[in-house]
Amino acid sequence: MRIAQIAPIYESVPPRLYGGTERVVSYLTEELVALGHEVTLFASGDSTTSARLVSWGAEALRLADRPGESLDAQLRLMGQVAREGDQFDIVHNHVDYLAFPVLRSCANASLTTPHGRMDGRPWRAMLERYPGLALSSISFAQRRPLAEANWLGMVYHGIPARQHRFRERHGDYLAFVGRISPEKRVDRAVDIARRVGMPLKVAAKVSPTDRAYAEQVLPLLDDPLVEFLGEIGDVERDELLGNAYALLFPIDWPEPFGLVLIEAMACGTPVIGFRHGAVPELVEDGVTGFVVDDVAAAVAAVERVIELDRADCRQLFERRFTARRMASDYVELYGELLAAEAATPIGVRIASRTPAALAPPAPMVDNRSGERSTASA
Repeated sequence: MRIAQIAPIYESVPPRLYGGTERVVSYLTEELVALGHEVTLFASGDSTTSARLVSWGAEALRLADRPGESLDAQLRLMGQVAREGDQFDIVHNHVDYLAFPVLRSCANASLTTPHGRMDGRPWRAMLERYPGLALSSISFAQRRPLAEANWLGMVYHGIPARQHRFRERHGDYLAFVGRISPEKRVDRAVDIARRVGMPLKVAAKVSPTDRAYAEQVLPLLDDPLVEFLGEIGDVERDELLGNAYALLFPIDWPEPFGLVLIEAMACGTPVIGFRHGAVPELVEDGVTGFVVDDVAAAVAAVERVIELDRADCRQLFERRFTARRMASDYVELYGELLAAEAATPIGVRIASRTPAALAPPAPMVDNRSGERSTASA
């Protein structure tokens, strides 16, 4: 199968530090190649992949300190997707509705996987404008605000089985991994750690849009119990999660997935997550952690973590959340899309797609060797 994967170019694929969407796209792309498919990845120039890489720009926009160019650069990359459209059996979109005009005009089948929340006004408006495009959710919770959308299926994220090493023994600290933002609630994590008297290690990114909030919250981290690590890479992430007593996930928003949850389980580390979004779908209460409703319940859960078997966390991860399982699930959806396309008369298919205004042509990098590309935006 000839498959195109369209990634955001704000971070590289995989990201050097924080970047959940780009990390998932990387895992999926590599597994699809391993399964024998012909894959093209549209991503930033500093991405690393065994697939054919088509890029715009020498490096991801955030690390290049060019976030203001994100929309223009992404649209130009979408222009290249449109120009190559007939080379693929499936175009898999990971940049939300930004790709909809191009997907509607392409002659091939497409699948869009949203990676964020869907209760905002733009999503409803865009789905009404492009009603025929197929979607796949990353949890059942994610699709609740737009249950009437054209959902083809649901595929949970997965990570490579060897990405994180199982640790049979737990450490003596709690961990928080994410962003310093209102919805992630690191302040709750600090409160929980203080109440139980356990050290807390915080690995978190501060986004430009969250700086005002961070200025209010960061003083809480100036505490003898708290160690603030900032953003960390894959090796440090594995060490942090694998040696933790438990992961705290005290969110305050409808989290569509939460990749760190399954990363912790892969290490054998239980999760204490608040009952929002996909948390009840991912955390098996009393087996891989505890699903709680408030700080008091989280404190009680910390005291019960010792009852859990870390081997159960790893076994559930291997059963539900590996990258190979994720890729296989997507291949099944691709097959359903192709079967539906084949069953639809070509005249109907062409009539259902309208031309889209594409970004102006620009020099692109086609890296068929899988090595780093250095095109300039």
